[in-house]
Amino acid sequence: MRKLVYYVGVTLDGCIAGPDDEIDFFPFTDAIAAWITDRYPETIPTHMRPALGLGETPNRSFDTVVMGRGTYAPALEIGVTNPYAHLRQLVVSTTLGTSPDPAIESIADDPLTAVRKLKSEEGLDIWLAGGGKLAASLLPEIDELIVKSYPMVAGSGRPMFDGAFQPTAFTRIDQTALDDGASITSFRRSATIS
Repeated sequence: MRKLVYYVGVTLDGCIAGPDDEIDFFPFTDAIAAWITDRYPETIPTHMRPALGLGETPNRSFDTVVMGRGTYAPALEIGVTNPYAHLRQLVVSTTLGTSPDPAIESIADDPLTAVRKLKSEEGLDIWLAGGGKLAASLLPEIDELIVKSYPMVAGSGRPMFDGAFQPTAFTRIDQTALDDGASITSFRRSATIS
């Protein structure tokens, strides 16, 4: 069965964006760019792939992305309606209405059922790109976390999980420290809380 993987960048104080959804303060250093293009090239938006030499690089881990409206918004703000043309794209939103692009599947309600259906289909894993409210609602279905931790504090902002109290145990399976001070830690859902 396919896995739902929450792959996300976070500050030391657990923010995935600023209080007004700012993401431009996250550094995109040569070290992080090299790591992403080597390990998860499909997470680079289609319009940025040529500049990073990715072109037609095949998807390695994910063939589907699920994101909330806030995660999709920056693409729309620059006129990109199909940010991951190389992936199947689902946007969970009660306010998006009709999809602005035929390649974008809009989910207005019940993302858990939609993700369970996706997980039962054939294919590569499913990338949960954010945001925090969507991640909290999908926590029962998240199989793995890949957390890019940046050596900075936001002070306030959007949390990695923004929802009800639901303790869920994960086990660290890998960790990589980059020369720029960032680290990437992978976790797998644990069978029980210890």
